[in-house]
Amino acid sequence: MRSTFMGLETARRGMFTQQTALHTTGHNIANANTPGYTRQRLNFAQTEPYPTASFNRPNLPGQTGTGVKADAVQRIREGFLDIQYRGETNKLGYSSTKAEAYSKLEQIMNEPSESGLANTMDQFWQSLQDLAVNPNNEGARSVVRQRGIAVAETFNYLHNSLVAVQKDIGNEINVTVDKINSIVSQIHGLNDQIGDIEPHGYLPNDLYDERDRLIDELSSLVNVKVDYAASGGNSHSGAEGKAVIKLVGDDGKQHAVLVGSAGYNKINVNKDGIEGSVKTISVGSTNLNFTDMKSSGRLQALVESYAYEKDGEATAVYADMLRELDNLAFTFATEFNTVHKSGLSPNEIKNEKAEEISFFVDTQSGGIDRKGFAGRMTLDGKILNSLDNIASATGDDPLKAALGDGTNVLNLANVLNKQFDYNGSSELADFRNYYEGVIGKMAVESQEANRMTMNNGALQQAVETKRQSVSSVSLDEEMTNMIQFQHAYNASARMITLQDEMLDKIINGMGTAGR
Repeated sequence: MRSTFMGLETARRGMFTQQTALHTTGHNIANANTPGYTRQRLNFAQTEPYPTASFNRPNLPGQTGTGVKADAVQRIREGFLDIQYRGETNKLGYSSTKAEAYSKLEQIMNEPSESGLANTMDQFWQSLQDLAVNPNNEGARSVVRQRGIAVAETFNYLHNSLVAVQKDIGNEINVTVDKINSIVSQIHGLNDQIGDIEPHGYLPNDLYDERDRLIDELSSLVNVKVDYAASGGNSHSGAEGKAVIKLVGDDGKQHAVLVGSAGYNKINVNKDGIEGSVKTISVGSTNLNFTDMKSSGRLQALVESYAYEKDGEATAVYADMLRELDNLAFTFATEFNTVHKSGLSPNEIKNEKAEEISFFVDTQSGGIDRKGFAGRMTLDGKILNSLDNIASATGDDPLKAALGDGTNVLNLANVLNKQFDYNGSSELADFRNYYEGVIGKMAVESQEANRMTMNNGALQQAVETKRQSVSSVSLDEEMTNMIQFQHAYNASARMITLQDEMLDKIINGMGTAGR
């Protein structure tokens, strides 16, 4: 026989369960503006019916329901959208970082402009043309020297500015690595907390939210794949377990484990390549060759902007531009010096003694070294000390040369128009065309980085909109739920009142006949 008080227990369960649902609704409303919060819902489940199947069960026509219970408070989240969002965030982190690096590079090169290298070279060429017309004019000689100084200083400025930004990017790599390691450590800590709670049958939703927020942030820095390992014990079927985060390439190949079920590994970028470039990346005790990673994310873009070793040389956005500047400065200065040495200056003619005088020199050596020359380029001390050391006449015999001869100045001016091999590739080009090619390549790559940033940003926003439509808190929906649960709570309370009236009739109203 069923209990007389069974209806009270059924109504009591209803009240408590609806009250729990109201508490969950209040929690959602309170966190409507909390970053990374995922709305929660109470999963209602029927309690065990009466009677249970057994030999001594009462003889009833069927089982009777005993009410409702709160099965679990669960997050409303779509895992597939998380994977999509993190993939787009990873691509956006890569392209936006590359776009930022190219933006700084374009600001430094500043082409086309009146203060850029191209215009400085044109002014130098024009000063040589003016001197060729009147080789004996001291003013024209002074302009040539000053324009030559401007050429050297422009190369110095570009080189030093690029090196400064490259150094900043190197420091930013260190900051990014520290940030990755901090996030990885925090995720490991959350894993430990989750692993302590889940075996007791609870769902630590707020810890899940914080862990997902950190994984989202980590995905913008490096390309990761997330798996989950069960915590064990009496875990609920909805428990997510401990996050296992793996460092992967764009092709899905796993390179190393950042966070395991029992620990985590720190990442480190090793500048152990040629000329201090990045050659390997360490994850714990695992060493990875950077060129084999083929990954995305902010860290990858920073290294590709800074310098990394490939095929026996340092390459990257800034490393390549520094090398091109050295190629331009070295080749131009070498060829210009060759023509200048072959000519005769007024001092040589006056002193009737020929000597080879360079126009451009390296501040750190007697000759000219290609590597880093753009930052060390300057005028020869003899040119700086005397305008009459500028070789304007042709020939190697000062006795046969004339002070008014300006043919060698024309030869010097023609150096800018002659074709030379600037980068050792056997492809000939004049200074202007080669420099235009360098700037054009930079502009195209910058445009591509900006285009990819816009595309990836739009895709990320589209996925985020979908994700928010599923996981974010809608105050209108929560208000509707609040009213729904409130009415259900009131109805359960009314059922208790009804049961009280029925029991009052049984207790106080029955057995009074004959009184």
